[in-house]
Amino acid sequence: MPADPPLIALTTDFGLADEYVGVMKGVIAGRAPQARITDLCHAIPPQDVRHAAYLLDASWPYFPPSTLHVVVVDPGVGTARRIILLDTDHGRFLAPDNGVLTLLLDRPGRQHVHAVTNQEFFLHTVSATFQGRDLFAPVAAALANGTDPADLGPTLDPAALTRLALPQPQIDAATGSAMGAVVAIDHFGNLLTNLSALHLTALNVPLDRLMVQLEGVAVGGIRDTYAAVGPNAVVALIGSRGTLEIAVNQGNAALRLRASIGSRVLLTPVSG
Repeated sequence: MPADPPLIALTTDFGLADEYVGVMKGVIAGRAPQARITDLCHAIPPQDVRHAAYLLDASWPYFPPSTLHVVVVDPGVGTARRIILLDTDHGRFLAPDNGVLTLLLDRPGRQHVHAVTNQEFFLHTVSATFQGRDLFAPVAAALANGTDPADLGPTLDPAALTRLALPQPQIDAATGSAMGAVVAIDHFGNLLTNLSALHLTALNVPLDRLMVQLEGVAVGGIRDTYAAVGPNAVVALIGSRGTLEIAVNQGNAALRLRASIGSRVLLTPVSG
């Protein structure tokens, strides 16, 4: 059977009100018409590299490992920051070296990195403000056409790449308690934390015996679904990312609880 056409997944902070996403797709289609293009997300908050890092890490497991992820969340566009191609067992990731791939780099497994420096693959003129069009898109098309990553530029040591200083949960199995933080807020206003189901399992406390607090305010126990509580009630649960989430059933938890990125979340065992 013939191989499936290459899949390119786009993640940007461009939004859809302007031409930027469509023009990137046009460049790819013009140079690699056989490629399939899918949109992962174009609503990353502007310049929010950390948000993009968490979103990408939550998403790549659901794509074929042959996917090329093109990530253009790039506050340093036009500067000397590097463009890199990270090749892993999970897929290939074309992105600026600004920490957006931190969580992928922290995962075990094969990691081959190339700096993207060969201007042969860029558009004739590279804008200092729209390198998604002039650099990322044509390089993605070249890779879809079978270009060897080694032709893009020199290899880099993964350990030398930029990493974000992301908050780490504090797990105390002796007391059955944990401290984490809100690391993302989704479109619904749900508060997504860095406390995973595995972290909670390490506490050796049944989920229904854990009390959740947000910045010192009791949220309640961990439930199974949003609808486990009534409309407009606050609920804690394990969300689709496999992490603890605080939500308001049919409402917006970020607004209701006046929470933001970095808000502290405490889990303690229920006494009695």
